[in-house]
Amino acid sequence: MTNAQWFVLIGGLLLVRGLSAGLLQRLPVTPAIIYLGVGMLVGPSGLHLFHFNPLKESALLEVLTEVVVLISLFSAGVKMPGAFTLARWRAPLLLATVSMAVTVALVAAFAVLVLGLPLGAGVLLGAILAPTDPVLATDVQIRHPGDRDQLRFTLTCEAGMNDGSAFPFVMLGLGLLGLHGLGENGMRWVLVDVLWATVGAVAIGVVGGMALARLSWALRRGAHKHALMDDFLGLGLIGLVYGLCVLVQAWGFLAVFFAAVALRQTEQSLAKADTPVEDAEPLPTVSEGSLVFKEHLERLSEMVLVILIGGTLFLTSWTWAAVGLSLFLFVVARPLSVLVGLAGSGTAWKIRGLSAWFGVRGVGSLYYLMFAIQHGLPETLALQLIQFTLIVVTLSILLHGTSVKPLLGLFWKRARSTSDGPSSP
Repeated sequence: MTNAQWFVLIGGLLLVRGLSAGLLQRLPVTPAIIYLGVGMLVGPSGLHLFHFNPLKESALLEVLTEVVVLISLFSAGVKMPGAFTLARWRAPLLLATVSMAVTVALVAAFAVLVLGLPLGAGVLLGAILAPTDPVLATDVQIRHPGDRDQLRFTLTCEAGMNDGSAFPFVMLGLGLLGLHGLGENGMRWVLVDVLWATVGAVAIGVVGGMALARLSWALRRGAHKHALMDDFLGLGLIGLVYGLCVLVQAWGFLAVFFAAVALRQTEQSLAKADTPVEDAEPLPTVSEGSLVFKEHLERLSEMVLVILIGGTLFLTSWTWAAVGLSLFLFVVARPLSVLVGLAGSGTAWKIRGLSAWFGVRGVGSLYYLMFAIQHGLPETLALQLIQFTLIVVTLSILLHGTSVKPLLGLFWKRARSTSDGPSSP
């Protein structure tokens, strides 16, 4: 496709998406399904007007997916409602750690025993496919900072954390393949890739978010009442904490999410402690001021990346091995990992059941795949993992995208009939 044709395609889709926003809300499908259909139509599966080769364009795709995930993680973090409490965060913490590890182990076992991959490749594939996606799962995520729905909170918070907690398993898989140093008896992996990279990321994120919240609040409350550019501040916070994490070998995805959470929580605490001035409007906040811009970027990025996913697939990409792996992940690995992770947590069974199904895979998985390729993954193995990952993401868009509205509608309908159920959308 020529540049002019790309402009026509993307511009036309943007117009259609903008004009049909109300209609799409009523349709039983998500916008991602439409983007995927367009990509498959103009790609090798249809008219073959273009073909996006993930292996040749792995460096470009790594940067694109990295930026999209960072923006999505920030958007998710600033929408976290209420103050941090262990009781409220217990379920997503368990999903992002225990359930994450169980999913990696189950997928690795399937990859080794059924697909015939080496152990390192199996662990790497498990790490690529284990994290749920903060980009393509918008229909099951918190919609605004005042949203108190426990299901959406659990899924949003899990996606915000497990895009970072998957990194140690990615490095373990690369280490078993001889592409990353694990140290004697794996001690370097434990001390650096697991402990330091995780704790350091959370610390950098929390400190960065709290510092920006207090600085911006002081400037707005000062004598000069400075006007601030919240969009730039949000993007600057993302770039700063992520860059610092890369420099000190910590997991930047975790840092960005916790920076956004700390920013939002600190601003709320300052607002509650502030003595209100009679008839004065509430002070604007960085978290709310930057949210709309980030969500628009997120939607645009989702459109482009899903079209590219559709443009990577040939009809021959749909092998029994790839489809079987996808179904194993959705029907066996995800539900089992959720049941194990949330055992004894006190989480309502309705929330456990829906969480077990809505483990949407998407842009985060593509990033980890491109990250592995850029770290020297052999071409033959890279092609296998590309095929598996693309089919998993495609089927996730289709299966989760067509089931999200009817299942959540039934969930909220039943919730409204009980006194202790979550709030309706």
